[in-house]
Amino acid sequence: MKHFVYKGKRIRAGDQHLVFRFATTSLVLVFLLVLLAFHGKRLILTDWQKVRFLHDGSLQFAITPYLVFSVSTAVGVSLLATCLFYHFNRDRVKQLVHRQKLAKMILENKWYESEQVQHDGLFKDWPSGRTKEKITHFPKMYYRIKDGLIYIHVEITLGKYQDQLLHLEKKLESGLYCELVDKELKDSYVAYTLLYDTIANRISIEEVTAKDGRLKLMKSVYWEYDKLPHMLIAGGTGGGKTYFIFSLIEALARTDARLYILDPKNADLADLSEVMPNVYYRKEDMMTCLNQFYDEMMARSEAMKQMDGYKTGENYAYLGLPPHFLFFDEYVAFMEMIGKESTKVLSKLKQIVMLGRQAGYFLILACQRPDAKFLGDGIRDQFNFRVALGRMSEMGYNMMFNEVEKDFFLKPIKGRGYVDTGRSVISEFYTPLVPKGYDFITKIGKLVSSRPDGPAACEAKAVGTD
Repeated sequence: MKHFVYKGKRIRAGDQHLVFRFATTSLVLVFLLVLLAFHGKRLILTDWQKVRFLHDGSLQFAITPYLVFSVSTAVGVSLLATCLFYHFNRDRVKQLVHRQKLAKMILENKWYESEQVQHDGLFKDWPSGRTKEKITHFPKMYYRIKDGLIYIHVEITLGKYQDQLLHLEKKLESGLYCELVDKELKDSYVAYTLLYDTIANRISIEEVTAKDGRLKLMKSVYWEYDKLPHMLIAGGTGGGKTYFIFSLIEALARTDARLYILDPKNADLADLSEVMPNVYYRKEDMMTCLNQFYDEMMARSEAMKQMDGYKTGENYAYLGLPPHFLFFDEYVAFMEMIGKESTKVLSKLKQIVMLGRQAGYFLILACQRPDAKFLGDGIRDQFNFRVALGRMSEMGYNMMFNEVEKDFFLKPIKGRGYVDTGRSVISEFYTPLVPKGYDFITKIGKLVSSRPDGPAACEAKAVGTD
């Protein structure tokens, strides 16, 4: 027997006036309750036989100052209740607005079936001659919001509106002011998952954690590097790219992960050489590190098969081995700098992104723009997690995410951009918040020095013995 799955509130044709209907019903109820509380006893004791209609149709009723006060108080309390409800229940109001917009979307696009029926006049025996529209089929659409995510389920019935209902991404994002984070077809329904109030899901640097092969970057955004390995970061100057990389390094430094840093411009990341091993900025040292990273990956792949408990299909974590991360900043600039040797580097990187997941060797490339010249031959498609930060051109977004039907907007917020977590869905993204004056070098240095292996022990580790 199939388990029932709650999909949310059903969107109906009458929801096109949902906000007005809810507000009117609630205000009338509050008004009557307050009026009865102040004037109820007097209304009960009123001699209704003395209340009569005059010849002109008006109602003869004694209006006393107390009645005026009661009505005025009821109106005032109703307005106050409205303000308080909106202030403390903005999410509820938003949900009503969203459901109303979804109903209007279906009605205005005429994604429903209807027929014309005869409209009855004042007397049923006398037809009025007018017809009205009667909806015979309204598509099944459900709305639910939970943990900052909006879930919209739309039934697919192979009808003539199937194509429209299968591609609601742009309408939902622009109409509900949300960001699509997932889209899945299941059980004859297409399920859209949208991030509501994206910037509210931003987290601080202390909340960035790595656990069980997942790195938390927002409240509802994770890099699942065990399943979707390798990260590509793009962004121009001032977009927050460097701070984002520092945030990743600090979070991974809290774990048993082995970290390698390459900074060809000898800039901010190169300063980490003062507090941790395996940080390089000279060309020869970087080439040596890259070769060593590749050789260790291949050695571990062979050694894993000889370990007790090895099981086909399981990865490094199953055997209790630590992951290795290679951070490669300004990748395109380095490839342009080394000239003909870039072919060898590209060949090694291609092997790492193809074989690294099983052995636990992950690559994080950062550049200003992912030029196809140095990310060709399918290597770019192996970067499952992609982040574009700051201002980028349309061509830059196309290089990053391939050509997709997505409207990219620029907001003057440092650390803002777009992300594809590996599900081919592009959504708005905010890097972790970093307090002003935060000292990454000191913080990372303390984390590295407090690790059981320590900097010196990391360098002394033999290949395959970790």
